[in-house]
Formats: sequence, C-alpha cells, structure tokens
Amino acid sequence: MSRVEGGGERFLSSVLLSWMLLLTVTCLGLGMARAMEKEEKRQLRDQVLEMFDHAYQNYMEHAYPADELMPLTCRGRVRGLEPSRGDVDDALGKFSLTLVDTLDTLALLNQIEEFEVAVKKVINDVHLDNDIVVSVFETNIRVLGGLLGGHTMALILKDQGEQMQWYNDELLDMAKELGYRLLPAFNTTSGLPYPRVNLKYGLRRPEAKTGTETDTCTACAGTLILEFAALSRLSGDPVFEQHARKALDFLWEKRQRNSNLVGTTINIHTGDWVRRDSGVGAGIDSYYEYLFKAYILLGDDGYLQRFNTHYAAIMKYISQPPLLLDVHIHKPMLNARTWMDALLAFFPGLQVLKGDIRPAIETHEMLYQVTKKHNFLPEAFTTDFRVHWAQHPLRPEFAESTYFLYKATGDKYYLEVGKTIIENLNKYARVPCGFAAMKDVRTGSHEDRMDSFFLAEMFKYLYLLFAEKDDVLFDVEDYIFTTEAHLLPLWLSTNFTKNRNNQTAGYIDLDDNNFDWSCPNTQVLFPNDPSYANSIRELFKNVVDKTCPKANIRREVGGDDPGTRSHLRARDFMANNLEHLELLKKMGVSLIHLKDGRVQLVQHANQAASAHDAEDGLRFMQEMIELSSQQQKEQLPPRAVQIISHPFLGRVVLTAGPAQFGTELSKITSGVRGFVAKCEPYNGCSELTNPESIKGKIALMQRGHCMFAEKARNAQKAGAIGGIVIDDNEGSSSDTAPLFQMAGDGRSTDDVTIPMLFLFNKEGNIILSAMQEYQQVEVLLSDKAKDRNLGMEDSEQNSEDDLQTTGPNPTSFECQNEATSHTKSPSSEKLDESASQCDASDQSIVPDTKTQQSDDILCASDQNPIVSATDVSSDTGDVKDHKDVQRTDSHGPIENEQESCAQTSDQGKKGTDSEVETEQESSPNISQETEARTIDSLLSDWKEEIDAFEMMDKDEL
Repeated sequence: MSRVEGGGERFLSSVLLSWMLLLTVTCLGLGMARAMEKEEKRQLRDQVLEMFDHAYQNYMEHAYPADELMPLTCRGRVRGLEPSRGDVDDALGKFSLTLVDTLDTLALLNQIEEFEVAVKKVINDVHLDNDIVVSVFETNIRVLGGLLGGHTMALILKDQGEQMQWYNDELLDMAKELGYRLLPAFNTTSGLPYPRVNLKYGLRRPEAKTGTETDTCTACAGTLILEFAALSRLSGDPVFEQHARKALDFLWEKRQRNSNLVGTTINIHTGDWVRRDSGVGAGIDSYYEYLFKAYILLGDDGYLQRFNTHYAAIMKYISQPPLLLDVHIHKPMLNARTWMDALLAFFPGLQVLKGDIRPAIETHEMLYQVTKKHNFLPEAFTTDFRVHWAQHPLRPEFAESTYFLYKATGDKYYLEVGKTIIENLNKYARVPCGFAAMKDVRTGSHEDRMDSFFLAEMFKYLYLLFAEKDDVLFDVEDYIFTTEAHLLPLWLSTNFTKNRNNQTAGYIDLDDNNFDWSCPNTQVLFPNDPSYANSIRELFKNVVDKTCPKANIRREVGGDDPGTRSHLRARDFMANNLEHLELLKKMGVSLIHLKDGRVQLVQHANQAASAHDAEDGLRFMQEMIELSSQQQKEQLPPRAVQIISHPFLGRVVLTAGPAQFGTELSKITSGVRGFVAKCEPYNGCSELTNPESIKGKIALMQRGHCMFAEKARNAQKAGAIGGIVIDDNEGSSSDTAPLFQMAGDGRSTDDVTIPMLFLFNKEGNIILSAMQEYQQVEVLLSDKAKDRNLGMEDSEQNSEDDLQTTGPNPTSFECQNEATSHTKSPSSEKLDESASQCDASDQSIVPDTKTQQSDDILCASDQNPIVSATDVSSDTGDVKDHKDVQRTDSHGPIENEQESCAQTSDQGKKGTDSEVETEQESSPNISQETEARTIDSLLSDWKEEIDAFEMMDKDEL
C-alpha cells in the first residue's frame, strides 16, 4: 500500500503558521560536522531531477503505455501477460498507471513541456472502460488522484497564461468518468465499498468476475474522502463525496468504544472486525491521515474531533517511543506483534502536520537508524531492529516524513538524511533501465519492479526538500498532499465548483473568521534553543546499532573522570535491590507499581542526572529489549489444573501458567494427578516442615520471597509429585493479567523433576476454598483438560498410597512467566489448541513486582512500553539469564474465572444449561454471577478472544 503524508495548507492551524516562522530558524544538528552549504543543496536538487529523468524516460521508452516499468528486463508490465503477483497486481488496470500517477510530479519539478506532452498522451491514449478487476483503493489514490492532481496543475499553468491554453478540463472529465466506474463498489448496506470493482461491468455477475468479497481493510474504505470530495466539488456532482462520507461515518461508528481504536480488516456487510489488531501501518495508516486532512481540506470540525480521539488512543496504546507497535483493540495494553512495517514511516509526517513534534522526531530518528543499518527500510523489522521481511519496494514514506520534519524545524540534519536517501537509491537501486525494488535489503538483490508511487511520491518529497521556494512554479502552501502525494487546492473548502471558464462559483473571500476553526497551537513547538530537535535525536542515536557502547565502566555525574561503579545490566537487575533502584533513578528510569503488583519501567531521559546517565538508561532499556527478543523461542502454551474430586468431577478447569523447568506436561498423556496440600511455610522458600503432609501430593505454595525453582526444589525434597504456585497479589486474575510462564533461577534446573504450574490469586482461591469445604481436593495437572467424568472412577479413594503420577517418570525442563488463568470448558479441544497457538502473539515487559517480588518487566520510555517481553526470572525480582525471561499470552480471559463449564463426555459437545446448574449446586465456591450465564455465552466470550489473538499470530500485512 503506498501512502503519503500531507503538506501545507492555508487552513492548517497556528501549528502550520508556526512552520513558516520556523523556516527561518537555522538549526544545526550537533552530530553534523558542518551545515549543508547552499551550493551543495542546489546540487542535490539537480541530482534529484536527474534521477527522476532517468526513471521517467526509461518508463516512457521501455514500458509506456503499460502500467509499470520492469527495470531489470527493460519492458512494461502488462497485467495478464506476466505471472500474477496476487493482490499487488490489483493496482494495474491497463490505464498507463505510472504516467497518470506522475502527471503533477512533472509540473512540480518544473518539467512543463514534458507535462504538457504527458497530459495529451493521457487524454488521447488512456481508456478507463477496460474489462479488468482493479483495487478500489489503489485506483482511487493513484489514478483518480493522479487525474485530479494533473487537472490542478493544468489549471495553474493555464492561469499563468503561457502553457496549456488549449486545456479544457479533459482530465477532470476523465476523473469524473472513473469516479462513476468506481461507484458500483459502494453498493453495500454499510456504505463500505467492495475492495475490487470491474471497470467495465462494475459488480454485475458473472461478467464482473468480482463482487463476492466480504472483507476490506480499514484504509481501503477510509482513504477516499479527499479524492471523492475534490471530484464532487470540482465537477458539481455531490454523489462522490456523499459515498466517501458514508464510509467514513460507518468506520467511526464501528471503532472499539473503550480503546477508540479500529481494527485492520472489517466485514463490509456486517461491520464486524475480521482482524482486531490495530496500528498506524499497513491496513489502517491512511484512514487516520484522511480524517485529519479531510478537516483541513473540507473544514469539517467533525473530522478533526474524530482524528483527535483516535490520536489520543494511538499515543496512549500504540506509541511506545520510539516504536509504534500494533495492539489488540479490545486489549490495547497488549502488543499484537513484535515487529513493525515500513508503511508506518509516514506517521512522523502526520504528527508534524498536527504539531506534535517530539514523538515525530523520536520515531523518525529510529527509522533513520534502521535505514542506515540496512540501507533501506525493510518491509518489516522487529522491535530489536532485525529484518522481519526483507523486501523494499522503494517506498517514499520515510522521505515524506523527512521533508515535513525539515519544513517544521529548519534543522539541516534532515537535509543530510535526504542526502543519504539519494545516495542509497543511486548506489543500491539504480539500474540501466530505471530503479529496481530491493528483493532483500540484506543481500542487495533486486526485484523486477518499479512501482508508480516511486515517481509520484519519492521525487516530489526529495525535490521539495532541496528546492528553494523560487524553484517551484506555485506556492505549495496553497495545496494539500493526498496519500499518493497528489496536490489538491485548499480553496475547495470555501467554494464548491469551478466552471469551465475557470471562474469560481460562489467564491468566499477569506478573512480572519475563516481561521476560527483552525487547530490552536497552544504550545511553543521549540524553545529558543535551536538545537531542540538534535537534543531529542541524541537520545536515540544508538537505539538500533548493535555495537552501541556496552562498557562496564560508567561515568559519574559531572563526567570528568570515569567512575569505578559498574554499569547496571538488565539481566542483573533486582527490583528489591535499593542500590539498583538508586541507579535507575539516576538514569531517569522510574518504576510504576501497577494494581496487580507488577511494576512498569519507564525512562524519561530528561530526568537523568546527566547526559551520560541518560545514555546508560537507554542502554539498560535496550538490554531489556534484547532480553525480550530471546524469549520468543521458549514460549509455552498454557496448561490446565482440573479439579476432579467430588463434587466437581472434572467440570472446573483453571488455566495455569507453565514453567520452563520440571516435567513437561505435554509429554505425559494422562497428566499428573493427586490430592493437594499446603506447604509449611506457605511460601515454600525453605525446607518444608510438613513433609508427611506433602509426600505423594501436589504442593500448594504462595508466590514471593524466593525463586520459583527454589520452591520447586523444596517441594520435591518433601516428596511432592507436583507443585502449584498461587499468586499472592490479592484479586489478581486472568481477567486483568496476561498469561505468563515461570522461569528458572539462572542456573541449571535439571534437578527439578516435578511439574510446576502457576495460578493467579483468584483462580488459586477456588482450590483453597474447595479445600476448606471438602478437605480432600484432588486435581489433575495436564497440558489440556481431560474428560470431565475422569474423577468419578475413583474419586472416593482417599488413600495416599493410591495417588501416583499417571504418566511416565518426570523429566527435566525449564520455565517462568505470567499466565492468564481462568476457568474454561474442558469440552472444547479446539479452544485449547487455539490457546496454544496464541501464546507467542504478544509480549509486554511488565515486571510483576510486589515489594520483593518481580517476574517480568515492562520497559517504557515516557510512560509507554518500549518493547514486548522481558523476565525478571525470580519470584523475588532478580532479572537473570536471558532464557529465563518470558511472557506468554494465551487467548483472552473471560469475565469470571470461577465459571465452570459442562460437557457430555461421550459426545464431546457443549454442556447444556441444566448441566451448568447441577454443577453450580454441587460447587459452593462458584459465584452467583456465574450462575446466570450459560455455556453458550461462555464459549462465545472465549471464541471472540481466541479469534482475536489468533489474528495476532498471522505475520501478514
């Protein structure tokens, strides 16, 4: 998906008015050896023109009238004649895509004669009635936007009285024709368009060969308003704007009301979210962009209010400076993935447009570091900045944000960034017949493609970055950029149409009242210090570089002489160590205690004692990121604790967190079965004083005061056949906490041979309450729930001699982390399987620390988590070996983990309401709230959450 950020405009806000003042600022980046001289800037501008000419002329020579150039084989890409590339080919409609998309680039780059020739070719050669199925989204932003941008440029040149005097709105007529050909796609009850339409037959079957789709991406449906509204206001037909507004209205109504976020994919008929992950990259990106720009172009306050609502949610949940990580719309505190896609590079530019400069600088600097590491932005990269998807189709979003940051700050550092982009394009992507996309940024291999957006967007932003105001024939501030960088005039907000004679109909003279609804700039964007932008970038200069300083010697405050105190390493951090806490404070890292007993690590670099301490803090947070990245291979699915004694008979199943040590329950078909007994001392941190009560049973221990592995060793020494650690954080439950695993203690745990599981406080109390009521409570520890009647065979046998493990001899294993525990139906193997598939989908570094307890740490910068997943591998707060760190997230919790589920054992079907009532009567510890719920409602809750988390596991944009 090609996306681009928007530019200057008259109605912007005091924020944009501030831009004009800021352009006079001569900010010098502290990391630059010199400021770029005016002559070098001019040379780079000319180099951009030469590069554009190389790409454009090769397209015209070797590819036109085909849609795109294949630069490695020096020929045109004609759909149907080349092997299909899937959805990528939906942008091709046999309408000379690259030429149409490039029209206003020619005018902006002052290639006036070539522009006039190109307009004539489009008018005479391009046909829009081809029998071909195209993407509504791509056709709108590239072709319709290209025609409108070309029309706008033609009017400018015609008004200047020299060129284009023959022009009579032909491009506008073509745009109107194309608009009508796209309208059949909007024939849905929701108003959301079908993702594809046949240019000749619309959706008529069977000729159209489309119209059966049910899903579309949020950006696909929400990136229409600029082009469609401009078409309505230029042509006088309101139908286009009406359809685009209806689609936007529907998306707004379907936002998740608690988080105010939208999902990635939506059903166009029902409005149900198909993919519930939310971010600012692929699938959603330009929806947010168009809400804000619709306000700018159309003057509709409602769009600004919607954007501000979404933006606040983005900054609360998705922005984790300098990262932008997808989250789940229903559980926005949980990351939906551990990687980012390249399309989010537009977002700093949008933040500049809004006037939120600091996070724009932070994210852009991170992206620049990734670019320097790989020469280009990989199509996707991980939170520790490794390549996730290695392709790079010459996307322009990073260049776009670079241009807008330079425009806002005047900092010549961004000219150097632009120079790097130019050098990399010429060094790595330039080929004899144009510029070729990168197939793999790691190897430098090419792909035989040069997308139209490369000419439409990349060269616009690079040229404007280095050009002086006099180098452009018109004032860019009078126009707004669409997501494809096409230029639309801002006067569209104050008058509806222009007639054929270019006379404005109903023109409204601008006065001060026209600016009353602009965004107020309530803060000074930059202090008087011209190095403001550099002071922000400096904090992130080593965030990507794997060779960032790892010195063991840290400098003392003052920085004159190296100190003798060792730099605090993330793996050694203990949340209950006062010296460590003092070091964190000096580094600007603070601990926020969460309600469930965990702590969140947050770094405010500006609160560090010195610049060196701030650097140490960033290094510490980066090490936390590295710790988390090593956990992903060790994540285990949730386990089950099933109460099988009378009167539960296997109906009550609690989801438990696994351990990275001890017996692996998935290797024991029948699980480990036994009566439960409480350890003395209850925390299990010393040799047990009641071994006679523990021998042959499953030991219950309270979390806290020592390592999980130490608890396991003490229980095993007393003769326990298994162990359950119960969280001591009052009220903690799977409803509010994600699943986690228990890790080892940083040394070999091969000596631990009993299975260990973790239950949150609320779930653990179910077992404790049952013990108070029935004394003898038998449970089964297993990888998934077994038949609900398995306890009836011998539930009356209370002799400890009969209590043996039902599987093979325990084997050694390793583990620690936080697990979401809740009651779930043992009948649904599908749900269990789904749970195991989901546990790697999200990780958030949130240390579970209650005074002296800590299991995992949430690293953050400026109150936002910076990475997903780290472990403090002890029950006491010691961050130990990398492999001890882990958080595993399963499917989401239900509202009450005390709810029990029934099933028919012979058929494996869902339990009936009557079965639930019988079970509730026999289980006094089941809440009254649960009694009112049916199995169907429980399974419905689970299914929704499982589906959502399964979506997180799909590595696809």
